[in-house]
Amino acid sequence: MTPFADRLLALADAAPDAPAITDSGGTLSRRELDQLSNQWARALQARGVQAQDIVSICLPSDRRFLVAAWAVWKLGATPQPLSSRIAPHELREIVELTRPAIVIGDAPGATTWDLTGAEGESTDPLPTRVAQSWKAPTSGGSTGRPKVILSTSAAVAEPLMALGRLLRIADEDVLLTPAPLHHNGPFLSASLAMLLGGHVVVMDRFDPQRALDLITDHRVGWLYSVPTIMSRMAKHPAAPAADLSSVHTMFHMAAPCAEWLKRWWIDKIGAEAVWELYAGTEVQAITTISGTEWLERPGSVGRPISGEITVLGEDGTPVQPGELGEVFMRSAAPTYRYLGGTARVVDGWESLGDMGWTDADGYLFLSDRKNDMVLVGGVNVYPAEVESALDAHPAVATSCVIGLPDEDLGNVLHAIVQLSEQVDDEELSAFLAERLAPHKRPRTFERSDSPLRDEAGKTRRSALREARLNGVPA
Repeated sequence: MTPFADRLLALADAAPDAPAITDSGGTLSRRELDQLSNQWARALQARGVQAQDIVSICLPSDRRFLVAAWAVWKLGATPQPLSSRIAPHELREIVELTRPAIVIGDAPGATTWDLTGAEGESTDPLPTRVAQSWKAPTSGGSTGRPKVILSTSAAVAEPLMALGRLLRIADEDVLLTPAPLHHNGPFLSASLAMLLGGHVVVMDRFDPQRALDLITDHRVGWLYSVPTIMSRMAKHPAAPAADLSSVHTMFHMAAPCAEWLKRWWIDKIGAEAVWELYAGTEVQAITTISGTEWLERPGSVGRPISGEITVLGEDGTPVQPGELGEVFMRSAAPTYRYLGGTARVVDGWESLGDMGWTDADGYLFLSDRKNDMVLVGGVNVYPAEVESALDAHPAVATSCVIGLPDEDLGNVLHAIVQLSEQVDDEELSAFLAERLAPHKRPRTFERSDSPLRDEAGKTRRSALREARLNGVPA
């Protein structure tokens, strides 16, 4: 098996001037990426990073994020992608849980590196080291506390290159990820493309016009997307005339896609180019479906290409095709381990909390989340995490956070609060801004005169959401 570092060096030797990463500041060639990441690796090593350490990357979504990841891999350490806009309180909890050797970026209270001091380091290759886990992304978790999903795959190239080809990333492909690199999907896609010798185009901030221009200008072949991004691009005035003929594959994931939106993209780039993926960061199983298959089975997320899927009833036994149940997955070998969390397991099958059914041919259809997780713009948000932050305010007695439909983001958060004294929305928003990332903050607030939880600390989010959808006043 080829270590990541050796794979990048071989690519750089084969075509040193080939583009590797493009952002708003320009393009890094393969050789520049290899040499710059060698310098950064030595700077991290001088600051105490060793093999098998975890290193948190808290940077904007540009070339620096990916250079940092390569530097970490070259030391045999594991990168942990984080947002540069992460709230201090949330970051402190992650650092406490993960105990990273260093945080690349700004992180009060943690050992940090601000990217300075690497310029004088050698660009020569380092001794070969391999991280036992190639990534360690985070999730908010249903408990309101973060958890880390530590991959059990080592930082060797061949298995991930095989996955990339399975996802239709061609060797030396041009890939655009308009979504932030600290999310698992974009980070995974970009990593797979780089290992295959591809040219990765990243955006530090999504803008539909800019995304359309980048596809045309760089002749993007593989496009990462989520329904919110798809919708904003489709609704942009420039979209009908945009030249997207280079896109041989658009994979969308992370959230359910509206039928009208899926059909728009199928009409625009062709059914054979539109693909959907369903999986968790844990990757116990992966399903995919092409646009051609989807037209025959609208609403399906496909059949497994990795791992196994079953649908179980409340008694834990498999249901019949067409019958609603809880979706469970399993893999032939462990694909992850949690730090700060536990899986829901039934007889060796694991659940992500989704409800759905399969048809007679094994195609999976999703209905809704069994738990209360809310998808905001394709990103998982756990109400318990938001409620935990809200309840920290001195004037908040109890709170409940639900998702309400939004045409652009799919869902937005709505907070219902019981207060001990009057506090306006602006103060609550400012309070949460210190504790939560922007996508986790409620858009609207509602006051309740009665407690929102019973004596056991339980609340019926589904009933509260249903009432508001049916017009019960705020």
